[in-house]
Amino acid sequence: MATRKDASPAATKKATTSAKASRPRRARDSLSREIIVAAAARVVERDGLDRLTFQSIGEELGAHPTSIYRHFRDKDELLLALIDTLRARSYSGAMVPTDDWLADLRAQAHLIHDHYMRYPEFALQMALRRPTDFSSMEFSIGALRRGGYDREHAAMYARALGQLIRSASSIQAALVALPAEEQDADELTWQMEARRLDPEEYPEITWAGDALPGIRDPRAWETALDLLLESIGRHAPGA
Repeated sequence: MATRKDASPAATKKATTSAKASRPRRARDSLSREIIVAAAARVVERDGLDRLTFQSIGEELGAHPTSIYRHFRDKDELLLALIDTLRARSYSGAMVPTDDWLADLRAQAHLIHDHYMRYPEFALQMALRRPTDFSSMEFSIGALRRGGYDREHAAMYARALGQLIRSASSIQAALVALPAEEQDADELTWQMEARRLDPEEYPEITWAGDALPGIRDPRAWETALDLLLESIGRHAPGA
């Protein structure tokens, strides 16, 4: 589910109608939350998040849309369950403490960042709508405690780390979720406008020139993470 497929509405409707016609109607009591969430993931992967509805899920499953209401109160509840499922698929059980607490924080940051890039359609929802990632918070606090931080600092830094990593990841993922031609156009527009800036009004940007990374340059993310972890490591009581 890396990015949305750019199919025309007519082609999508034709393919969905054809699939619906060839799929037998599902037995009345054969649905479960897991089956519905899996079908929702397929709909988003194929058609995009904006086309995720109970109607589209029902067509995917060969079931009447009203049958989904027996398992989910509304689309919002389904979406949150889907986000939890994707998160578990990405890094459930992957955060294992080692004897290097700072390396553990770096590995955790990469797991979260890679998760956002794997499912960019959900970037905003993952960053804002599902804060109950308690296993991740547990791991962060544990690493900071092993670094010698007291309760107040470990709790605050764990929260700050989580917010900064997720916000940076969601911005980058949101760009990736755009169609490729829009990404290229945005990048080109940024470069052209930057070159046309008045040197007297923007002397520092002019001085940086071509050394300024593009908006999709992955080095920006890695540099931000390096600065964060370098500061945390330098100020750790054990240092």
